[in-house]
Amino acid sequence: MLSENKKDHLICSFLDSLYIEKGLSKNTFNSYKNDISSFYTWLEKNSLKPLQVTAADINNYISKLFSDRLKSSSVNRKLSAIKSFYIFLLKKKMIKKSPASEVIMPKKEKYLPASMSEEEVERLLNSPNLNMPIERRDKAMIEVLYASGIRISELINLKLTDMDMNRSVLKVFGKGSKERLVPYGEQAAESIDLYLADRKHLKSKEIFLSNRGTKISRGAFWQRLKIYLKRENLKSTISPHTLRHAFATHLLNRGADLRSVQILLGHSDLSTTQIYTHIAKQRLSEILKKHHPRG
Repeated sequence: MLSENKKDHLICSFLDSLYIEKGLSKNTFNSYKNDISSFYTWLEKNSLKPLQVTAADINNYISKLFSDRLKSSSVNRKLSAIKSFYIFLLKKKMIKKSPASEVIMPKKEKYLPASMSEEEVERLLNSPNLNMPIERRDKAMIEVLYASGIRISELINLKLTDMDMNRSVLKVFGKGSKERLVPYGEQAAESIDLYLADRKHLKSKEIFLSNRGTKISRGAFWQRLKIYLKRENLKSTISPHTLRHAFATHLLNRGADLRSVQILLGHSDLSTTQIYTHIAKQRLSEILKKHHPRG
């Protein structure tokens, strides 16, 4: 299994310890294996010995990775493997101090989530043909995503018992099985009523069903969404999750406070929600430039 790493017994010992003691998945194990092998290749090219490596050497390696245009997430993963490797050597008393302990993990890039304008969302919402049952279902799903800001995983897992139609409120189970109540608007309610009339003869407890009468999968819904994106000539990069971003951004653009949006999205940390303020500010800046006489 480790034949390609036999050139160095330290790699073999480290990987064996990961495989035997930590019980890592095959993918995680292979990531460690590849990351340490890459580090060793760099050491050899620079005539460095693994037991004599310094923090400066590791920082030079990190600089090289960034010069190769690796993302900080990939660099962090490689550095994590190196840190684990030197902790292993420390425990085996092969070194007195880990050179990686002084190396700081690079900051992760903050990516602004893709969003949609209100006009684009309107086109998408109006795209399904309400004379077709499958498109009535799709319309209801898209309306609920945009009206509530819930995740696609939360949407497809909604059960009939999670919906309070009198108050227009959904009971949503989010990440970590955290429960929250999320309201939805009148237009979403109308689309749900229309769809529920189609599926009233079906016994499944989930709200949104496939043509076979079973819970629709996220992949199947995404394929349906692509039909409407193509039909309306909208960006192909739009996904079900983009509607969640649009929900948050449009609320902030129209004056909602950050704390309220945080509660609706089910974010445990306000800093997670704050990324949407960047999009909102960017949008407001565009409006100012476009419409102000001195913009």
